[in-house]
Amino acid sequence: MTARSKTHRRTAILAAVCGIALLTGCSLAPLYERPTAPIPTSYPVSTASLPNQPAPGNEAASAIRSTAWCTQFPDPVLRRLVAAALEHNRDLKLVAARVEEARALHGVQSASRLPTVALEGTTTHPAKNNESAHQAGVTLSAYELDFFGKAKSLSDAALHEYLATEQAQRAARISVVAEVMRSYVLERAAASRVALARRTIASRRAAVALLTRRVAAGVSSPLELEQTRSLLGSADTDLIEQQLVHARAGHTLALLTGYSDAEITKDAPPFTSPAFGAGWGVTQAGLPSELLTARADIVAAEQRLQAANAQIGAARAAFFPSIRLTAMGGVASGELGKLFTPGSGALQFVPQVSLPIFDGGRNQANLDLARARENSAVIEYERTIQTAFREVSDALAGQAFMDREVSARRALHELEARRRTMTMNRYLAGTVGYLEVLDVERSLFAADQALLDARRTRLENAAALYRALGGCPVVSR
Repeated sequence: MTARSKTHRRTAILAAVCGIALLTGCSLAPLYERPTAPIPTSYPVSTASLPNQPAPGNEAASAIRSTAWCTQFPDPVLRRLVAAALEHNRDLKLVAARVEEARALHGVQSASRLPTVALEGTTTHPAKNNESAHQAGVTLSAYELDFFGKAKSLSDAALHEYLATEQAQRAARISVVAEVMRSYVLERAAASRVALARRTIASRRAAVALLTRRVAAGVSSPLELEQTRSLLGSADTDLIEQQLVHARAGHTLALLTGYSDAEITKDAPPFTSPAFGAGWGVTQAGLPSELLTARADIVAAEQRLQAANAQIGAARAAFFPSIRLTAMGGVASGELGKLFTPGSGALQFVPQVSLPIFDGGRNQANLDLARARENSAVIEYERTIQTAFREVSDALAGQAFMDREVSARRALHELEARRRTMTMNRYLAGTVGYLEVLDVERSLFAADQALLDARRTRLENAAALYRALGGCPVVSR
């Protein structure tokens, strides 16, 4: 047999060994079955239903599902703030770094399923004689054949952990968007409260000036003047409080977005404008609870459950024999100068079989641990679904009732405004005293504040609904 044919034969043997190694492997992990969601099939109709709204069909469900964490809000200022927050937020950068870490760990674990082939050269000089041995060739070092799927199970577990961190990143992005929405609402609402306080101060200063003239003319009493001045002082105090609230809300939004205070809400619509908050909220009733399956924290919990399931396969494989291969194909010679001459070819093939006999119960304990962790993962998955269902139900209920509250507050405000006009006309006609005017002024101011608060609460709830549904709960038909 020629040297070339021997070399081809050895190379073929080594390639066959590697091929067998790659083809081996069966998983001992239990067949994964998604646990049944411990929630109803749809959200409560009594809380989710809105007046004159049709029940959503597949089109509505697909619309929400397809916009899992979109940021295309109608308000261009909000879009700008969201984009800035997603770019500058340090929490998101930290989560992104953890995703990269999980991806690298998955790469390391996946690489363990493949043989390590290296080009090596050795020279041995025995101490008792002058004979030397020289070797050079391609080696396969202690590669474990994955007959029972241990390496595959560990690789699958690492993959699911990586996918879970990706979902955690998605959940973090949704949380940041929802927090920007909420902070934007709080800042705009606080600005409106400041504007209301200033308008009230201007109105009460005018009333003080009017009553001062009337007291001088002997038409009104000094008591009416003093009460009006007291209301003016109360409005001054309220303005200071609202300015502090507005400043703090602006600082929070600036921290989230990285903008300076002066740039945060540049060109933003007024809080009381119909354009502010337009398109926020779900417009259909009776949303199916299956929409939760796309929520990031639920997907992440299921990925961790699948990782725990794969770990059981790795723990089971530890009970079976392990087979390791060490092989070398190359050349060998006692003289370095003749190392690559014809006839110096060499092949070594050393299989090693290890069968666990006694380990003090370590393998069984590891299997019990893997099963216990899977049970914990199931419970965590079910708890995550139940929590998500409650959050969505609460937000949908809030939307239904808060829409009604805003409408009621608006109607009350209109009534108080008309009552103030009528009372002021009667006062100027001399049929009532100014004390009645002051009472109406207080009622109208309280109605203004209550309407702003109701609108703010409704839009805060819309941000909570965005977060609860896993992003972009804007559905129009």
